[in-house]
Amino acid sequence: MSALRLFLPFVLTGITAISSSFAQTPVYQAVAAAPFQSRSGLGHFFSKCEQGGPVKVAYLGGSITAAAGWRVKSLNWLKTQFPKAELSEIHAAIGGTGSDLGVFRVAHDALDHNPDLLFVEFSVNDGGSTPERIWKGMEGIVRQTWSRLPKCDICFIYTFRNGFEKSFADGVLPQSQSAMEMLADFHGIPSINFAEHSAGLMRDGKMIISAPETGEAPPDVLVFSKDGVHPLEAGHSMYQTVLEKAFTAFRTHKELPDHASRLSGEFIQGHWQDAKLVPVEKHHLFGEWHPLPQKMTIYKTATGRMPAVWESLTPGAELKFRFNGTTAKLYDIMGPDGGLVDIAVDGKVRGPFALFDSYCSYHRIATISLGEDLPPGEHSVVVTLRPDQPDRSPVTNKEKDKPGFNAEIYNGTALRIGGILLRGELLPENP
Repeated sequence: MSALRLFLPFVLTGITAISSSFAQTPVYQAVAAAPFQSRSGLGHFFSKCEQGGPVKVAYLGGSITAAAGWRVKSLNWLKTQFPKAELSEIHAAIGGTGSDLGVFRVAHDALDHNPDLLFVEFSVNDGGSTPERIWKGMEGIVRQTWSRLPKCDICFIYTFRNGFEKSFADGVLPQSQSAMEMLADFHGIPSINFAEHSAGLMRDGKMIISAPETGEAPPDVLVFSKDGVHPLEAGHSMYQTVLEKAFTAFRTHKELPDHASRLSGEFIQGHWQDAKLVPVEKHHLFGEWHPLPQKMTIYKTATGRMPAVWESLTPGAELKFRFNGTTAKLYDIMGPDGGLVDIAVDGKVRGPFALFDSYCSYHRIATISLGEDLPPGEHSVVVTLRPDQPDRSPVTNKEKDKPGFNAEIYNGTALRIGGILLRGELLPENP
């Protein structure tokens, strides 16, 4: 028995490997590596492109998609392939986020704009998640999309990071990508694996993950990134080359799949199709609050991503709401001046929770879990801004010797809320 088989009971190699028995209680299996899988194809998208007129492409993902890289290159290339179509993008990528946030925001950020094609790219940011959590989030994204837009084609995108090459050396996908491929097989969703090609170049000595600290890379060797995750221009160009090959193959599939019919079976029970982003209303706020000033740089971070952003700088300010469901999260902006909050769910207080972490030399969108997997039913939530501040030394000690360091920005008790993430329904105003 090979070493590989000691750890992998069997390797899935294609759509026929997924049994209908997995629909209720899927069991994770590593999936054999491949550059792309056509499955049911992208017939609706291609048909609309060939007819001409407006066509929208949505990009749901993390920082690799948010960068002006493969996202921009792919849309420009599609415009050359379909000159009669009026192709436009729906930019729905947020750095540092995975499918566990994507499933809550896919409607607001992508589906509300009626895309004809939805790219989903979360395999790197989902790298630390369990297969079950990935399945629940990703199936929620699929089911929300096809229940609302049954002619919108979906394509999963798998990107590369340092360490993924170890799985590819064994001929299989990393865990996050294997989990997504099992779901893609079940629903017939095409996928493109940028990482498989990247790992192959590393194996053949044609790519290094980052440039040496001293000296330059050897001639004709591609330097993928600076940090082992985010591609440089050459890395994004390589991604685009893989995408072009995959789309050329996908175009040979002329079928117009009935996506809605694929929702008759569930890949996993307890998926997050009911996940949603709901706005914070003024009656949920107590104490001193005001809309986030549009003149602030922070406002640009939230533009188009959050229904509205409420800001409080005053300790004692509260957010209160009730909901009927199982999960609630705070959709917020953390940053250098972020404060501390206490959270009470059904009267039980937890905290403090910091709106600040080791990456907070700038402001960014984030989430705080208020309650997950709660018993189904009605729940009350209170979030209270505390007077004390988090320990900022892990950031200020790193930043203080850099040019332009401003110690004043690392002071404050700010709480900025851009929405509530729910699995369930928001209940009327507190009695």
